[in-house]
Amino acid sequence: MKIRIKDIAARANVSLATVSLVLNNKPGVRESTREKILEIARELNYELPGNSYNRTTPKGTVRFLKIAKHGHTVNRDHDVFIADYIDGLAEKARESSYNLEIIPFNTEEISEVVNIARDSQSDGLIVLATELEYEDIRAFEGIGCPVIIIDSYFGFLRFDFVDMDNAESVFQVVTNLVENGHREIGFIRSPTSVQNFRLREIGFENALKYYGIPLKDQYIYSVDSTFEGSYHDMLALLKKRLETPTALFSTNDIIAYGCIRAIKEIGLRIPQDISIIGFDDLPMSAMMDPPLTTMQVNKKRIGVSAMQLLITKLETDSKMPPMKILIDGDLIVRKSVKNLNTG
Repeated sequence: MKIRIKDIAARANVSLATVSLVLNNKPGVRESTREKILEIARELNYELPGNSYNRTTPKGTVRFLKIAKHGHTVNRDHDVFIADYIDGLAEKARESSYNLEIIPFNTEEISEVVNIARDSQSDGLIVLATELEYEDIRAFEGIGCPVIIIDSYFGFLRFDFVDMDNAESVFQVVTNLVENGHREIGFIRSPTSVQNFRLREIGFENALKYYGIPLKDQYIYSVDSTFEGSYHDMLALLKKRLETPTALFSTNDIIAYGCIRAIKEIGLRIPQDISIIGFDDLPMSAMMDPPLTTMQVNKKRIGVSAMQLLITKLETDSKMPPMKILIDGDLIVRKSVKNLNTG
């Protein structure tokens, strides 16, 4: 089994950023922690600096900016999701002899992030833009090095984007529900400022139109994007509404978990009374009761593609036109959807 930096981080009980600093021989980590991480890396047979990766002088340093602007999605609940992005970035960086540094930020002041990134004199930047608005992304214009944006997508901005294909993925979700006989389909949305959430909502509306299914206002549930918040919001909504759809699509898995708790609390069964599909395929989804059908995002492929694009710009043509890469997901079918066709 291939060892990833998230495995080292989990064993050492430290953050991904701390492991990255140690593996790239950077300051800012206590010596005892550094020794512990290196010892664990050796035990797991992780390819440490000094092996084949660093037999030649690194070509440069790429920094991954992990930005939590409001923290409603970029938080501990999604660390395992983001870790897969980092694994893809790290794998391609090692292969191409670049150092990868992970720099976490927890701030609403994106201008501060940009100033720090500019002062760091990176060869290139990969920005986790999950919680960023288009004005935040525009702040990276003229920063002086190539910038790749991941986990968000604004088609009208002249930046390089690598993201999941939300429209195609949501179409898979709705198609699955339709093929299982569902025509009363609802959507669990979140007002949290996340562009991918907006794109999934648009994709859901378009998919329903394609199948000639009306979008009913009473089947739209707007909840917070945290587990506790979605649970409380969904519980309040369900208590007010007498009619429920036969199936729900949730903007992401964390929201689905909270809503499932609320659905069960009012006495409805999944999937006998109401089916549900999530988005992200977090590890907990396979352990839910029942196991949750959900959209698996090819996170590592997104990381690899982002790093490959950045390296291409660094090594061949820094002035090449911006590229927008969207990567399809895979629907993981489990037990949370009832087939109405079989009664």
